[in-house]
Amino acid sequence: MLARVPSATVVGLDGQPVTVEVDVTGEVPAFNIVGLPDPAVRESRERVQAAIRNSGYHFPDARIIVNLAPADVRKEGPIFDLPIALGLLIATGQCLTDVAHTAAVVGELGLDGMIRPVNGVLPMALGVAAAGLPRMVVPKANAKEAAVVDSLDVYAPDTLFDAVRLLETEFLADRVQVSQDDLATEQPDYAVDFADVRGQELAKRALEVAVAGGHHILMIGPPGVGKTMLAQRVPTLMPPMSIGEALEVTKIYSVAGLLRRDTALVTQRPFRSPHHSISLAGLIGGGSIPRPGEVSLAHHGVLFLDEMPEFPKSALEAMRQPLESGEVVIARAQTSVCFPASFQLIGDMNPCPCGHFGDTARACKCAPGDIARYRRRISGPVLDRIDIHMEVGRIKAEEMMAPGAGEPSQRIRERILAARERQAARYAGTPFLKNADLSPRAVREFCRLQAEAEGLLRAAMDQFALSPRAHDKVLRVARTIADLEGSEDIKTAHVAEAIQYRITDRRLWLEMG
Repeated sequence: MLARVPSATVVGLDGQPVTVEVDVTGEVPAFNIVGLPDPAVRESRERVQAAIRNSGYHFPDARIIVNLAPADVRKEGPIFDLPIALGLLIATGQCLTDVAHTAAVVGELGLDGMIRPVNGVLPMALGVAAAGLPRMVVPKANAKEAAVVDSLDVYAPDTLFDAVRLLETEFLADRVQVSQDDLATEQPDYAVDFADVRGQELAKRALEVAVAGGHHILMIGPPGVGKTMLAQRVPTLMPPMSIGEALEVTKIYSVAGLLRRDTALVTQRPFRSPHHSISLAGLIGGGSIPRPGEVSLAHHGVLFLDEMPEFPKSALEAMRQPLESGEVVIARAQTSVCFPASFQLIGDMNPCPCGHFGDTARACKCAPGDIARYRRRISGPVLDRIDIHMEVGRIKAEEMMAPGAGEPSQRIRERILAARERQAARYAGTPFLKNADLSPRAVREFCRLQAEAEGLLRAAMDQFALSPRAHDKVLRVARTIADLEGSEDIKTAHVAEAIQYRITDRRLWLEMG
């Protein structure tokens, strides 16, 4: 007898419907799974057999063929355990139902018949809904993320036996419900705040400008001056995520297996801080079956590269594409996958290998050649893609020991939100959301300068040999500074501050040749 149970898989970050076909005949006993299964899928045979017997059902002594259609899409993971088991029970008459075709089923089975959570349920649920199915059966720990999709009725049985009863009673059970409106009102709970940071007012200002316009920033300074502390608090300045942004981030974390169980949506902006020993695939994404890397896990959040020159040069160079386009394309022989990677880069570095070049407290022990080689680990093209370069120096004793706290994140965030609102109004009807997104043509349209400010920028380009890309980035940053001040006109002072954020690294690099 033949049975069909709808299911789904993930290709890149998109869910794709899969039909699990189970055929049971009275020939020589065998159990074969076809349809490009990976080893984890092929191992379903053992899990399904034990789960069926331990749930009180009879495993047929017959020839069993399971086909996962479409056959040209590679299937991976244990997500097909539950639909295969249900298909077997339907094909052998042990599950009497006429509604199995109306619900997509995913889930891993334990040997005792318990249904275990799987990765990628949210993108699968979105794919199932797009295919027009009204229901989905998922593990209980994945139920909330699937229930975010409003058009789906989501059910979450605990065991294989419960799943059979659910089908036989035609879904006579409570469905899992989650309100997107309630999720939208959830406020991120950050354990850190900018009020904790003493001194470093110039660095705080640069970070405020960076977040207001979505600009990438590189902080340069000796060890222990607070670069990491500042970077860790940047998410507290960022606007709350919209439902659309939260869905995108949750899809990535669901596929990567990083979504906390019983979580519906990721509502807090990501902060990713990979170690400098990370591989190219770990940072950018990859693998024989492409998986998102750190640049995608930081989507709509912050990617912090501590001690940036220590990262493999190949990994830094590979970041050129996501820094410009906000996405990563990973090509393989059988497929090409595009992962979103619209993040805010915050990098930091020492000015030299020992970290004390230009330090007012300790003398540098590095040879000039060593310093030059250290700084060349970050290439010019990568530096050009970073909008703001900021020196972070040591704070004075009176700043460190001053009474009271610094300006809290909430107050800074209010100014940033006001600047973002001005940008949203200005770019309404365009594909741009913030100043850092502007194309070269849009820069000429929205970042026009007064004559005096234009002369200052022209002089800076000649004196500091700024590239055309750096020219556009200065204009974008100047536009952000003007937005923070509530000014529609980009004034000379705005351009001067934006130029200062570009020449810091130029001066340091030129000093060492």
